[in-house]
Amino acid sequence: MHSTLSVVTAIVLPAAFTLAAALNGAPLDEALAGWFAFWAVGARLAATGLNDLLRPRYTTETIFRVTDRKARGLTREIGFRNLALGTIGLGSLAFPGWVTPAAIGGAVLYALAAAAHAMARQRTPARMIAMGAELAVAGVLVVGAVWMQMEA
Repeated sequence: MHSTLSVVTAIVLPAAFTLAAALNGAPLDEALAGWFAFWAVGARLAATGLNDLLRPRYTTETIFRVTDRKARGLTREIGFRNLALGTIGLGSLAFPGWVTPAAIGGAVLYALAAAAHAMARQRTPARMIAMGAELAVAGVLVVGAVWMQMEA
């Protein structure tokens, strides 16, 4: 369920909304940056952050495979970060000036997450898929944000 939600909010929905906006006449740079900032950064990270805050045990034990209860505090800290960045992404729908900061912040987060997967000792197929998806999302966010700024 977790990975399905991640793929839908980070890739499927932003791509679909970008395509729909472009087909309805929106400038492609604005559609690309805006919808990826809203969905991949906003919706995905806000949902993940809330999950980290409300269910730290799930993230700590299922995602990180750490069973020590003391580690749940670190998971909450990660949740604060995800929720904070996610809020900027969600707000970018109402405040277009927030698109670039959300996109760049999200790109940094996704790129660092991909790097962490690449450096992991256990490179499972699921981890490699996550790494590829995170690199792709980071790339789209950077391209969209830079392109939008060049068109401004």
